[in-house]
Amino acid sequence: MNLEELLQFINNEDQRLIQFKNGNNEKERILSRTVKMTEELGELCNEVLSFIGDQRKEKLERTDKDNLPNEFADVIITTLLLAKTMNVDIVKALEDKIEKIKKRNY
Repeated sequence: MNLEELLQFINNEDQRLIQFKNGNNEKERILSRTVKMTEELGELCNEVLSFIGDQRKEKLERTDKDNLPNEFADVIITTLLLAKTMNVDIVKALEDKIEKIKKRNY
């Protein structure tokens, strides 16, 4: 999947979620997506702790070792959905940020 295909998926998912939530207003979508992003980040953190073995034994025994990539994907998708809701041009934001990093590091 390339970036264009990912952004098209985000557009489609955004429309699906708006219909699913009865088109709640922009402020509610921003708050909802921010909370969802935080939830997904927490799940990624749990997977990272399991990956490095820093979880309780009971949690480590229940951990699906193949789930880590899914949690990274969830964080990326929810972040992109939030950026879309807030009218952030994510391609431009990434280009600008990468340029700043390159100038700082080279």
